Amino acid sequence: MYTYYIGIGSNLGDREGYLAFAVNQLVGIQGVTGVEHSNWIETPPWGPVEQGLFLNGILKVKSTLEPLTMLETIWHIERLAGRQREIHWGPRTLDLDIVWIETEAGQVVCVEEANLVVPHPYFWKRQFVLEPLREVYPHFSYEGVSISDRIEELRVLES
Repeated sequence: MYTYYIGIGSNLGDREGYLAFAVNQLVGIQGVTGVEHSNWIETPPWGPVEQGLFLNGILKVKSTLEPLTMLETIWHIERLAGRQREIHWGPRTLDLDIVWIETEAGQVVCVEEANLVVPHPYFWKRQFVLEPLREVYPHFSYEGVSISDRIEELRVLES
C-alpha cells in the first residue's frame, strides 16, 4: 500500500469542476482505497507562459497501484478532462503531478524513470504545492526542514 501526494490544478473552464472530476475518477478506480484533498487555493501560474490563475490543491491517495501505473491512471484522468499537452507549463483543464510517495511503513519511495521523477523535482520550490501539502500532511519535512519553515522561507524570498 502506498500513500501518494498528488498536486492538482486547473486554470481553464470550470476549474473547480475539473478538480472535483479528478477526485471522483480516482475514488472509482480499483486499487484506490481512499482519497482526501486539501482546500483549493487560487494562485498565479508558475513558469514563463502568460495565462490565467490556477486553482490548486493536493490529493492524498491511498492505493495499491505501483507508481508507473498511478502515473498512467492520472494521465488517463487528465485526458478524460480534455487535457492537451501542447505548451509546456501552459494553460490546462487539469494537471495532476505525483509529488511524493510513501509506503505504509512511512518509507519514502523514490522513482527515476523517463516519465516520472519522485520526489517531484520542483515541489520544494513551489508554495502552491507546499501550502496544500501542509494541510494534508502537517508534519512533513524534507532534507531536515519542516514544511512550515520552508513555506516561510519561500514567503521571505518572494517579498
